[in-house]
Amino acid sequence: MNVNEDISRLLAGHGEVLKNPARRVLIREAVDRREVLVAANGALATWTPPESTGRSPKDTVTVRRPASEAQIDWDSPNNIAITEETFDMLLADALETLGKKERLYVTDRVLGADSAYALPTRTISDLALAAVFTDNMFRPVPADIDRSCFAGRGFNLLVLPYDKLNRERYAGRLRCLPDGRTSDMVVALDYDRMVGIVYGSAYCGSIKKLMFTVMNYLLPAAGILPLHCSANEGRNGDVALLLGLSGTGKTTLSADPERALLGDDEHGWGDDGTANFENGCYAKLINIDPAKEPEIYAAIMHEAPYTEQGAIVENAMIYPDGHFDFDDERLTPNSRGSYLLSALRNIKPSSRGGHPSTILFLTADANGVLPPIARLTPEQAMLWFLMGYTSKLAGTETGIVEPVTTFSRFFGEPFMPRNPDVYAGMLGAKMKQHGTAVYLVNTGWSGGPFGEGRRMDINLTRKLVRAALSGDLRQVDCAADGLFHIGIPQSCPGVPAEILNPRETWKDREAYDRRAQKLAGEFAAHFDRVYGDKGIAPAVAGMCPGR
Repeated sequence: MNVNEDISRLLAGHGEVLKNPARRVLIREAVDRREVLVAANGALATWTPPESTGRSPKDTVTVRRPASEAQIDWDSPNNIAITEETFDMLLADALETLGKKERLYVTDRVLGADSAYALPTRTISDLALAAVFTDNMFRPVPADIDRSCFAGRGFNLLVLPYDKLNRERYAGRLRCLPDGRTSDMVVALDYDRMVGIVYGSAYCGSIKKLMFTVMNYLLPAAGILPLHCSANEGRNGDVALLLGLSGTGKTTLSADPERALLGDDEHGWGDDGTANFENGCYAKLINIDPAKEPEIYAAIMHEAPYTEQGAIVENAMIYPDGHFDFDDERLTPNSRGSYLLSALRNIKPSSRGGHPSTILFLTADANGVLPPIARLTPEQAMLWFLMGYTSKLAGTETGIVEPVTTFSRFFGEPFMPRNPDVYAGMLGAKMKQHGTAVYLVNTGWSGGPFGEGRRMDINLTRKLVRAALSGDLRQVDCAADGLFHIGIPQSCPGVPAEILNPRETWKDREAYDRRAQKLAGEFAAHFDRVYGDKGIAPAVAGMCPGR
C-alpha cells in the first residue's frame, strides 16, 4: 500500500473535508456537534468511555519490518510487535471507515520548535475535538520548513476515537482480553511508512504520546537526543532540563517565576541547543491547587468566550452550573487539561534555548536513603538516566504496604522505542561536549522511609535547585557514596549541612544501612535483568548501585 496515495484518494473523494480551518471554527464545530460542553469559564469539557480514560499500553503496537527491526528494543514490554499484514488490515479499515464519515477534519502541523528537525504531521479525524487537540498541542508549520531533515516525508496520523475494531477480524492478531475476546482498540505505529493509527481510543493522550514515541524513534538518527522533560531558561540564557516520573515535582519545580518556560514535557537536544516539541501542555488536573500551581490553574480556568479560550478539560467532574470539581476522582484520577503554552505568563515564545548548562533528575525516594541532592559524573548520569528510578508509595494502591521501587528508563520508558544504549550514549556525549552538570534531586523522604521520616520540604528543595542552577554546587566538595555511586555535596548556601547526608538524618543508622542495601540490591537486580545483554559500556554499568 502507498500510504500517501491512499490518503490523497480518501481526501479527494470525500464529500466534506475541513482542511486547516481557523481555530475558532474547529472549536465551534466541536461545540455544535456536541462533542464537548462549554464550561462556565469557556473551557471545553469532555468525557471519554471508561476504557479510554488513559493510555492503553497493551493495545499500543508497532509493525515489525526488516528495515527498522534492528533499531528497536523488542525485549521491552512496551514494544509490542504486529505483522506487516496486520498493520495493512488496520490501515485499510481506518481509511474505509473514515471514508464513510459525514465530515473529516485535517490539520497540518509540525512537532519541533527547531525547524532543522520539525516533523510535518497531518492528522485526519472525524472528531472536531481531535483537531482542536492537535491545534493546542502541535506547532504551526514554520516558513522555513524546507530546511527540516523531514521535509518531503511527513507523518500521517489517522484518528478514529469512537469507532471499534471488528473483534473477530483481528482474533489472534491483537491483544486477547481476560474474558477471551480480542481487544477492539489499537494505537499502532509504522515508522518505516511514517503513519500512525488511533482506533477506538478517545483519550487525547493517545494522540500526544503516539507522536512523542515517533519523535523518540526518528530523532536519534538525525543526531538529536529526545528527552521526556520540562525545560526553562534563566535571565542569563542558561537552560535547565528537569526529568522525573509522576509525583517527583517536575511540574512544580519547572514553574519558576525567575525562569521562562520552554515547555513542560517533550524536548530535543540537538546541535543548536534545546527545543520544545509542542505548542501546548497536557497537565494532570486531579487535586490541582491554584495556590500551589497558579500558572496551570489560570491557563485552564481563565474566563474567555469559548472560541477564544480553547482549553480542553478531559474527564473532570463538572456541576450543572458549569463549574469543575477537580478533587472528585470518581470517574478517574487521570483528569487532564490541554492548553496553549501562550496561556502561561512566563514562557519563552520561541520555545528554544541553548545547550543545557544543568540537568536535574528528580526522584521521590520513599525509602529515605538518597540525599536531597547529589552531583553526578557523566557515567553516573548515564546510569541514572538508564534506570529512571522513583518509588510508588505505601497506601496508594491496594496491597502495597512498603514503598515499591519503580524503574522507567529515561524517565519515560513506554515512549523510548530504540535500543537503550542509543539514548544513554547520546546523553553522555552531549554532556561531555557541552560541560553540562547533572544532579540527582530527591524530593522524597528524609530521616526514615515513608511512614517514619518526613517529606522533603519544597522550599528547601527549591534552594538546592537554585544552587545547582546558579553553579554554586559545582564548586563545593562532595563525598563519594560508594554504595549508590553519587557525590554528596558537603555544603549548600542557605541549607543546613546536617540534612545533606541522608544517613545522618536517621536516628537508627543501622536501619538506614539495611534499607540502603536493600534498595541498592533492587537496582543491581533490575540492571542485570534488563541491561545485562544490551551492550552498556562497562564504565556506566559499574556505576549501578549495589555493584
